[in-house]
Amino acid sequence: MYGPLITAGNAWWHGGDSNYWGHNAIIRIKAFAEEAGLPELRGRKPFGGHILSHDFVEAALMRRAGWAIYMVPAIRGSFEEVPPSLLDFAGRDRRWCQGNLQHLAVLPARGLHWVSKLHLLTGIGSYVTAPLWLLFLLLGLLISLQAHFIRPEYFPKGFSLFPTWPQQDPVLAAWVFAATMGLLILPKLLAYLVLVSNREERRGFAGSFRALAGVVCETFVAALLAPSMMILQTKAVVEILAGRDAGWQVQRRGDGQPARGEVYRKLAGPTLCGLALSLCAYAVSLPLLLWMSPVLLGLLLSIPLGIVTSSRLSAPGVFATPETNSPSAVVLRANELAASKPTGMVGALRQLGRDPELLAEHLGSLSPARLRRFGSIDVPLATATAKVEQCESLDDVAVWLDKLEIRAVLEHPTLLKKILELPPGGQD
Repeated sequence: MYGPLITAGNAWWHGGDSNYWGHNAIIRIKAFAEEAGLPELRGRKPFGGHILSHDFVEAALMRRAGWAIYMVPAIRGSFEEVPPSLLDFAGRDRRWCQGNLQHLAVLPARGLHWVSKLHLLTGIGSYVTAPLWLLFLLLGLLISLQAHFIRPEYFPKGFSLFPTWPQQDPVLAAWVFAATMGLLILPKLLAYLVLVSNREERRGFAGSFRALAGVVCETFVAALLAPSMMILQTKAVVEILAGRDAGWQVQRRGDGQPARGEVYRKLAGPTLCGLALSLCAYAVSLPLLLWMSPVLLGLLLSIPLGIVTSSRLSAPGVFATPETNSPSAVVLRANELAASKPTGMVGALRQLGRDPELLAEHLGSLSPARLRRFGSIDVPLATATAKVEQCESLDDVAVWLDKLEIRAVLEHPTLLKKILELPPGGQD
């Protein structure tokens, strides 16, 4: 619901100096292939090496070469889901954090458009806000603790006609709070109004009432998750500054839940931080504890939130989207094929054995270069060859060979044909 409004605003502000998502580069292959070659940064990781957050840099390089980068907000027909759990989201965010901080080395590059540099600076600043927020909370608590336990000095040393009273401005604080809430909530309400004005969009979200309930619930859940992300992002920034490289971890897709032990281990830090902040706030006063309760509650409930949000909340409840309420034909067909045919690499072997035409196309796609290994032994292929000698059926192959070995088999015509001559075994 929020995406169209955000992208429309970005398209209006950015004009021809926009950023883009990397997989959209297929639209203009020439520009991407000729100008968007990523440099390998000098120095040691995490600041050196391959750039982990590449899209902004590629857009900047194409813009430097004279190409205009436009964001088109109204394209339909495809979508990409976010990671399925808080931990998976935080893991991807950790890589983006390192990649964005690497942009510090890209900024001095010659010829970059000033708007491209502004985009890079904005991306860097997005990960500085989490440590600043935490620092703001800690300093506020320390000042409150100091005022509570240490008598203030109303009469400083030296000559003074009047005492120095502690300065507070509750009106300005209220305005800051109102402005913050407006920045956070107003875009969501505007997006909802846009949806209500469009009959097709209302139908896609199962009605305006359910969409409004989704906005309210999402705002509440997002407010609870934000403090945990603050701690996790602050930890990521500290690790990167300390020289710890995250690498490019494979993202978990689908609806798989992380193990409970992993949730407890990785979210114990935010929970303990929330407990410490709660004790400090209560030591000052109960009103301060209540004032900080939105942040403290999110930290204290980080483990339950990590477990709950890793389950399917998208359908058919208030978090449902048009893609879950009415999946497109290509998604339905993909799910049908996944349910009716063997999946994974073993499934690929069985499909090749049943379809001679598919087998011929597969063998024809293997280039000679993929069959030659120079200067080293292909360990997965060697172990797969030894195991295949002991296999009596295709089921044995599925049990004994791991993914790397099956991949090696799929790239070796002779061994592949030998496996396909085996009887299928007892499984379909």
